[in-house]
Amino acid sequence: MTTAAAARGLIRRARSAALATTLRDNDGWAYASLVTVACDCDGSPILLLSDLADHTRNLKVDSRASLLFEAASGRANPQTGPRVTVLGRIEHSDAIGHRRRFLARHPSARHYAGFADFRVYRMAVDRAHYVGGFGRAEWIDGKDLIPANEAARSIAGSESEILERMNGEHGDAASLFATRLLGRHGDGWTMAAVDPEGCDLRRGNMLARLDFARRAPDPRALVEILIELASRARAAGC
Repeated sequence: MTTAAAARGLIRRARSAALATTLRDNDGWAYASLVTVACDCDGSPILLLSDLADHTRNLKVDSRASLLFEAASGRANPQTGPRVTVLGRIEHSDAIGHRRRFLARHPSARHYAGFADFRVYRMAVDRAHYVGGFGRAEWIDGKDLIPANEAARSIAGSESEILERMNGEHGDAASLFATRLLGRHGDGWTMAAVDPEGCDLRRGNMLARLDFARRAPDPRALVEILIELASRARAAGC
């Protein structure tokens, strides 16, 4: 796995991140806050922010920011765990798909997402710094972390239809993926999001990520991969 793919994997699995902005009225002091996150089909971070929050007011003055994603805090020594700091500009987005993906990852946010002061934001990534543990650190260019490709755009345009088909016509697929391929427990899993590299599953407040063995170049290929995985998961139970 490349460093960019490992970093992108951290972003795709994250539910929260540390957001660093510049205080708008305090001589450039750095201000860190905890935010819930999702990501676009291409892996770009998506946030739902209130206009009343200090970090949002900071972004309206200077859109430059960084987000720290990590899978290290649960370790005996957090310094041995992976983390990635993503730098870019965070700006408001009216895209319906961005709102849908955020709410799919954080369904409880529906209780306040419609309030007048809440808006969806997306980070346009400039670069990132990945640390995979002691002695493993590397800078990644934005175009490598979030590659511009037709696959993500075409799959994003068909995502709602793909999810409707997989959660309807193939309604047991998500639970099969979760229990037989990922070792999770319980029924009632649904597919919450798809992208060229995998799919996100949800059961209540629980989330799971299933990565594909190969990248899907378009919506048709993605559905074929999902159906193949469902067949493999069913066979695993025989």
